[in-house]
Amino acid sequence: MSLVLENIGLRAGATTIIGGMSLTLRRGVMNVLLGPTLAGKTTMMRLMAGLDQPTTGRLLLDGKDVTGVPVRKRSVAMVYQQFVNYPSLTVFENIASPLRVARLPKAEIEARVRHAAALLRLEPLLQRMPAQLSGGQQQRTAIARALVKRADLVLLDEPLANLDYKLREELREQLPPIFAETNAILVYATTEPTEALLLGGETATVWQGCVTQHGPTSVVYRNPANLAAARVFSDPPLNELAVDKRGTAVTTATGRRLPSAGVLDDLPDGRYTLGFRCDDAALSCGVSSAVGFPGVVAVTELSGTESFVHVDVGIGTWVCLVRGVHGWQPGAPAEVSVDMNRAFAFDSSGNLAASPAMAQTIRP
Repeated sequence: MSLVLENIGLRAGATTIIGGMSLTLRRGVMNVLLGPTLAGKTTMMRLMAGLDQPTTGRLLLDGKDVTGVPVRKRSVAMVYQQFVNYPSLTVFENIASPLRVARLPKAEIEARVRHAAALLRLEPLLQRMPAQLSGGQQQRTAIARALVKRADLVLLDEPLANLDYKLREELREQLPPIFAETNAILVYATTEPTEALLLGGETATVWQGCVTQHGPTSVVYRNPANLAAARVFSDPPLNELAVDKRGTAVTTATGRRLPSAGVLDDLPDGRYTLGFRCDDAALSCGVSSAVGFPGVVAVTELSGTESFVHVDVGIGTWVCLVRGVHGWQPGAPAEVSVDMNRAFAFDSSGNLAASPAMAQTIRP
């Protein structure tokens, strides 16, 4: 049981918005669309919902072609990033609105609304108006409305983006088990790699209107099939180093020869891009290392018990993860040490050529 996007494309004049996308979204798992703003996630959801029609390809819901089915005849529910509720209706009536449109019996409407309200802790608020609610309460109301509809397809388009950190954390934990009982195909769009990892399930990385990789979330994270997927699934941004391999010699764009080939050892000669995440970049000051890149601290960020230190190494600015509260100051000399065996190597086409020794077998 699934939603299949079969070579779906969308064009506006000469502009390609979605390019030849194929994807299978299964019931019973959290299906995450991960990509930066304007990557095409919302457009994909509009195509899934029937709000827009594809230029090419088709959509199959449980094997049935629903490409041309009007949205009003589809079993779909959608929750947006903005708080979308009817201002003149109480919380109860906001949640009940799709059930009244479907003309369900009054007793069933009452039962479904109260069940959803209990799951989302809205019971004390059912007679309030949206203007009397906090942002988190308004979004829980919108989610409850999607829940009571018991749609085959539920689309959540960055539903927690406008909430504060604590509310996001709380609702993120609640959503998977709440929707699990509906057996719907659940699709969740986000710009945040951390959120995708916390939600688990399966993730499709979206870049410039294309799905660059799809699979179990942990596998996509640990084994990005291409440079685009690695960039999408890295926050802070992926650290990158362009190198040229000739025999056992590996040189950077500035002509520096690296003392270790690392993951490049068994690869043919050619140009590669090495990618490594911030937790694979060690920070030291005046200490030699196997592959060290001297630089100057540009920016520092504190994030709870972790710190991110941005270092200008001359060929770019790399981000290093430092445990605890750091003592680095902008302008201070520093050295970024990179373990070449923990880097991803991408060929000149951007495809993964070699992965860290610790990574699992590549599964695109």
